[in-house]
Amino acid sequence: MTKRKSALDHLDPSRSPHIVHVIPPGAPGYREAKGGSMVISTPAEVDALIRRVDSGQVVTLDDIRQALARRHSTAVACPVSTAIFINMAARAAEARRARGEDPETLTPWWRVLKTGGLLNPKLPGGIERQQVLLAAEGVRASPLRRHLAVYDYEARRPAEPLENLP
Repeated sequence: MTKRKSALDHLDPSRSPHIVHVIPPGAPGYREAKGGSMVISTPAEVDALIRRVDSGQVVTLDDIRQALARRHSTAVACPVSTAIFINMAARAAEARRARGEDPETLTPWWRVLKTGGLLNPKLPGGIERQQVLLAAEGVRASPLRRHLAVYDYEARRPAEPLENLP
């Protein structure tokens, strides 16, 4: 019987991104790529991009996907795997927090929003936890229909492209 991987095991840096040159019709990203290629990144690469977002700033899943596509010179980054890798990075950060690591060294997963600035209920602790962590950095989330959203998320994006940040 194989041992189940921990959240930290998923951030193994030895994995490398995969480029899909011919995206099958109906696959995630097919229509968006318009015949171009798609990168399937890695959890470690996504984690590294999230770490570049400073306190008080936010990015969306789409911002991360665009940064990955630019980095790998592809039309798109896979929407499904990128979302999963964001979740893996968040769970690994919370595993580190549980081990007592310095909060300043954790991956700031709470700074990643869904499209339109919405908080993500699938991240650790749900939208309530994400809202608390964002509020601690001066980022306010307010109700938008039945969801919570950061209304000024566009103004809070980093000025530089994500992949160019230190």
